[in-house]
Amino acid sequence: MIDENNKNVGVIETPKALKMAHEKGLDLIEISPNAKPPVCRIMSHGKYQYEKSRKEKSQKTNQKRIEAKGIRISPRIGQHDLEFKAKQAEKFLEKGYKVKIEMILKGREKWLLAAAEEKISKFIGLITVEIFFEQEIKKQPRGLIAIIAKGQKNDKT
Repeated sequence: MIDENNKNVGVIETPKALKMAHEKGLDLIEISPNAKPPVCRIMSHGKYQYEKSRKEKSQKTNQKRIEAKGIRISPRIGQHDLEFKAKQAEKFLEKGYKVKIEMILKGREKWLLAAAEEKISKFIGLITVEIFFEQEIKKQPRGLIAIIAKGQKNDKT
């Protein structure tokens, strides 16, 4: 058990610990229930909840989020439009975003998967920045998808 001054009191029975906390006008809070024996602390429950929420909030703000920008191309896209979208993808990659390349296939286009994969490969070939596949070209219910990121993939084998 830990008292209100952060001093280790030692192993104390639960009823005695509850009595000590009640005498000081504070709560007995179980900090680590899985430990043998469980670790409890005498403190205000409101203060504990506040500190816990502040800690979670600070961890959330320190997380680095990498967003993915999406680029949609169609099987009938023209060469100039393909080049324009490749330049846009390069801008996203330079800014540190991942790029999600989608090709939506409608109707009879769904039967031309080889041509659609070739079009996506051609699009990726137009990108001059060094990239690696976060997710290879993959069939989805509505078409094809691939996710690329800037740099080289670190293989730890």
